[in-house]
Amino acid sequence: MPTSTPGSPVSGPLARFRNQIIPVLTGPPILAFLPAITLGAFWVGGEGALVFASLGLPLIFALGGAFGGWRGGDGVPRDSVTGLMLRDGFETVINQVFDQTDGSDLRSACFVLELDDYRELIDQHGQTAADTVMQRCGDRILAVLRSGDTVARLGDSRFAICLMAVRQLDLELCIQLSGRLQSAIEDPVSLDGMSVYMTCSVGFCLRSRISGATGQDWLTGATAALADAQRAGPSAIRAYSAEMGRRTQARSDLRDEAAAALENGQIQPWYQPQISTDTGKVTGFEALARWLHPIHGIIPPATFLPVMEKAGLTERLGQVMLYHSLTALKAWDNAGVVVPQIGVNFASDELRNPGLVDKVRWELDRFDLTPDRLAVEILETVVTNTPDDTITRNIAGLGALGCRIDLDDFGTGHASISAIRRFSVSRIKIDRSFVMKADRDPEQQRLIGAILSMAERLDLETLAEGVETVGEHALLAQLGCRHVQGYGIGRPMPFDQTLDWISAHQAKLQDAPVIGRETG
Repeated sequence: MPTSTPGSPVSGPLARFRNQIIPVLTGPPILAFLPAITLGAFWVGGEGALVFASLGLPLIFALGGAFGGWRGGDGVPRDSVTGLMLRDGFETVINQVFDQTDGSDLRSACFVLELDDYRELIDQHGQTAADTVMQRCGDRILAVLRSGDTVARLGDSRFAICLMAVRQLDLELCIQLSGRLQSAIEDPVSLDGMSVYMTCSVGFCLRSRISGATGQDWLTGATAALADAQRAGPSAIRAYSAEMGRRTQARSDLRDEAAAALENGQIQPWYQPQISTDTGKVTGFEALARWLHPIHGIIPPATFLPVMEKAGLTERLGQVMLYHSLTALKAWDNAGVVVPQIGVNFASDELRNPGLVDKVRWELDRFDLTPDRLAVEILETVVTNTPDDTITRNIAGLGALGCRIDLDDFGTGHASISAIRRFSVSRIKIDRSFVMKADRDPEQQRLIGAILSMAERLDLETLAEGVETVGEHALLAQLGCRHVQGYGIGRPMPFDQTLDWISAHQAKLQDAPVIGRETG
């Protein structure tokens, strides 16, 4: 490819010379050679040359500001591992290129790359090995780019690139460059005789696509494209678009509104009923968070729960959910309807709170409710992947308090029998992926049967989630699943609709036949 094309390769040795040798020759490190220079000057020019070399050279460096900028040779602070500039220097460059291309026929693009699974690399091989990988990746990026392009390290596993302004640059060229960058980074890295393979996600933003007023807006656009690529999976490439900008702004707005929504009552639990397969009676409700936004309407949990997590509001959300759930349980009691328990999901952030057990005990006492009325729902993945002693102690403490421990989404996290015993699990909730079309799929039936057999041997109750049809309901009852929950039973609903639903359900039970389990 011609050298004028963005991303034309520059040889590895040349890249290293440009970024490692030149700073030494033009910065204060050259002063390490001062004794040799002075001796040579004396030998060639006598005492006058000796005085000039020993006093003049340091003075020239001082006047030139080299001592203040010695970390990069150009006055720009550099990363100690890769030798690349850091965020402050990069933001200066990107602002310069942004202004240079404003209102002209020059074009540029900003790229943000991040290594996938970098944290796992550290866990498996250590920080020193991770630094080696980052150094190699930095060299490889430099080797792909031209000398006028700018590369920086923005974080532990993140690089940023600003292409020098050129007249010919379009989306296709940027995609091709992204592919070359990925290929360079994804070549194996040799560590202590073994090959380590890394992948990277790439987001980029053409200067012509950004509507902001500063280079920071441009970098933000490329970062948004990277986030979109990471959501698509490892080794993905995404270009910034106006629609992506609108989605990013919407998520940002939600983050800003999330805290206020928790406090002003926009986020509250909706309740999904759980019934017995033996009697058909209500055996409980699960509290599920819903955000009723005054402008956007009902925002699904899949949209706002990640926002809550990023905003650090997961624990506060849990407190709100627990308070409203116990309030509902007390209200059902006062209305004279029988709801034995309420299930509340506890996230990892809540379970890491050392004061969680005391907080739950206080809330139960406040509402004058016995602990067995609260089912603490914990994802199977939390039980499977939790080395955290605080989480372990809290789950055990809640069980010892008398709360029921429900293992949610069972079958997706590979929880061991020993883990089920260690956490005093009372009931397993069979994930909906096993329930779907189980009445027509013999393989699904065998999987459910195996889970139910294990639960029976361990003396655990069972509940199947995601029951949507009468056939699925009937099959689960025949196989011996004690409780069911899903759209086929009842959708999640606000509290003020639960009393009417319970009345209607009890009326249907008067004439409905009991679905019995197989015997023998």
